[in-house]
Amino acid sequence: MIEQVSIYLTAMVLGIMLFFSFVIAPVVFTTLDEDNARKFIRRIFPFYYNVNLGISLIVLFTFISLSKLGVDFYLILVISLLFAISNYLLMPLINKYRDQNQEKKFKYSHFISVVINFVQMIFLVVLLI
Repeated sequence: MIEQVSIYLTAMVLGIMLFFSFVIAPVVFTTLDEDNARKFIRRIFPFYYNVNLGISLIVLFTFISLSKLGVDFYLILVISLLFAISNYLLMPLINKYRDQNQEKKFKYSHFISVVINFVQMIFLVVLLI
């Protein structure tokens, strides 16, 4: 039963990521003006990362409790670490570069965050198949 819960939680993280990437973000940028979109994104991204980090840590600890320490364990570990890195290291840099009009650095760091997000989604799909 606990293993089934970890599958549901993994699917939940993937669902949140897909919904955020393909529904929330596009609607924000096509509905709100730049200033309000920026404010909204800066408020919601920490929530997005922390919720997904929390859920992925629950899955990680579930794997530990089940002594399931194979490839799946390391995938969810990497996913969790990437949520933490994205929230606590990368997002502050992205915001700093945007605020300081360092467009090249902003675009590069934003690209890195998109790649990380995509890699996490691929890892989650691998965990679910």
